[in-house]
Formats: sequence, structure tokens, C-alpha cells
Amino acid sequence: MAQSTFDRRRVNGPEESFSPVFDEEDDAELGWTVKHGRGLADIRPIFLQPGLVSQANGSAYIETEKTKLACAVYGPRQSKTTTYSERGRLNVEVKFAPFSCVRRRSPLRDAEDRAVAIAVYQSIVSSICLELFPKSTIDVFIVVIENDGIEGCIASGSIAASTALADAGIEMLGLVASCSAGVRGDEIRLDPVEKEAAAADGTVILACMPALSSITNVYQSGRVSVQGALKCMELCQDRCIDVHAVMAQSLLSSRTSTG
Repeated sequence: MAQSTFDRRRVNGPEESFSPVFDEEDDAELGWTVKHGRGLADIRPIFLQPGLVSQANGSAYIETEKTKLACAVYGPRQSKTTTYSERGRLNVEVKFAPFSCVRRRSPLRDAEDRAVAIAVYQSIVSSICLELFPKSTIDVFIVVIENDGIEGCIASGSIAASTALADAGIEMLGLVASCSAGVRGDEIRLDPVEKEAAAADGTVILACMPALSSITNVYQSGRVSVQGALKCMELCQDRCIDVHAVMAQSLLSSRTSTG
């Protein structure tokens, strides 16, 4: 009769084991019907902290549940181009961390990085007094630490970039707040997560300066009717007023604590 031997060099498994539990909400239909603990006109709670990167002229960190971004601003500094320019130049660069998405991303920049950077650039460029910085460059770097939908990244990136610019003391016409909305049929949901945006017929992202009641950028994708787009813009603009209050309070608290 063969005698079994016990291998003490290996770590033995537990006596009881359970089958792994996978996320079963991958269906787009389910992504829209599942409630995420807030109303249709509610946005995710915002945590905003300016001045976290000491090496930068200005910085901000924003967190809205599963969307987390860090933004750093450098400048204004002398432009490296030889041609003279009466207006300053704004550069926006967005990079996704390899662990920011469900599937590990390549460290190289791709089209999605550039698309988010262009949307953030268009949202904030009109709020900066670039005519006061001739032959100068302002660089904005955004790192997406956790991603829960491109719509949320664009909106949060615009908020973080505007807050970081204000933290750097750069002359601006006003703070830029942003909000997104998803449309499916006659139903509109503000600040959709990734699954809700994937299940929507279309999405709208609005950026504005609430202090001046002016819109800086509107980014629309998918199928949205004219009436639906106008309703989304109206709802997003109302929520941007609340976001603007959060931005102003965070900057005031940061100045008070450091001063």
C-alpha cells in the first residue's frame, strides 16, 4: 500500500472553497435600469482638494466616487517657439494610469487620451486671459487614476483643471464647472457612470462659467434630439451652479489653511 507524503514546502489551500463571484451587470440594458443610489437629476458627490502637488505652480485632486483625477499646472513660462505671439498658449495633456480601467491600459498615449485632452482644452481655454501672457505657455497635465466613464473624466478633468489654474494664480474670467448627462428615450440622467453612458442613446457634456452665465463648451455624442439636448444643457447648467460653489469653497479653504 503506497503511503502519501505531505509536501511542507507548499502553501496548502483552504479546506473550504467558494466559486468566484463575477460582476453580472455587463448587459447594457441592465446598466441603465440599475439605480446607483441617487436620483435622475442628482450628480455624484465631489471631493475636491487644491494644492496637493508642491512642485507645480497649481494643482488639484478631484474624486467623484469611482472617477479620480489629479491635475498639475506649470506656468506661465517662456515659450520655446522662436516666433513671437501676442497671446499665450495653453497645452493640455491627459494620461490614463495603466490601472485606471478594468482592462490594463498601455502606458503609451492613444486616441482616447487626446480626445479627452481636446475636450478639456475647449472647456477651459476661453476662461483664461491668454492675452496677458505674450510668448508664454501654460501646461496642464491630468492623470486619470480611476476611470468610470469618459463623460465623467471630461467633466471632472475640466473642473480639476480650472481649479488648478486658479490655485496657480493665473488670471481668469471665472471658474469653469462641468456636468454630463445621458439620454435614453425621454429619460435624462445627470452624471452617468460608465454603464449608464454605454446604455444611453446619447450623452451631452456641458462646461460653463456660472459666475458669468456663459457656456464655454458643449460636447455631444450618440443620438440626441434637439429638444433632448436643450433639456440636458438646462439641467447640466443648473448643476454646474452647485459644482461652482464646491470649487469656490475648496479654493477658499485651501487659501485659509495655507495663509
